[in-house]
Amino acid sequence: VQLQASGGGLVQAGGSLRLSCAASRRIFSNNGMGWFRQAPGKEREFVASISYNSVVISYADSVKGRFTISRDNAKNTVYLQMNSLKAEDAANYYCAASRTPYAKSDGTNYAYWGRGTLVTVSS
Repeated sequence: VQLQASGGGLVQAGGSLRLSCAASRRIFSNNGMGWFRQAPGKEREFVASISYNSVVISYADSVKGRFTISRDNAKNTVYLQMNSLKAEDAANYYCAASRTPYAKSDGTNYAYWGRGTLVTVSS
């Protein structure tokens, strides 16, 4: 397994969760990373991305100010801290490794995808 996401679960609206995604060094080093999500019956959507050196970070408008993406290159792990969760944040969350050092919001820029971790938000 080259990408393994974890940390999903059931949380009340307004609560927090921290997702983690461990990657193999081969696909993590020097590559941007991203988080995407897909809710039942909806298309996959971009959540956040981070460049290989953590300098360039982007968020979807829907999560700005609530979610924080970060990475630990020594651990080959990318994180997504999710605060003030809303019912509409419920989805399967996927981490992905970009083909380049700078990740983008377009999923076609990503070469590797992990299995999702489910986030459920109760109101």
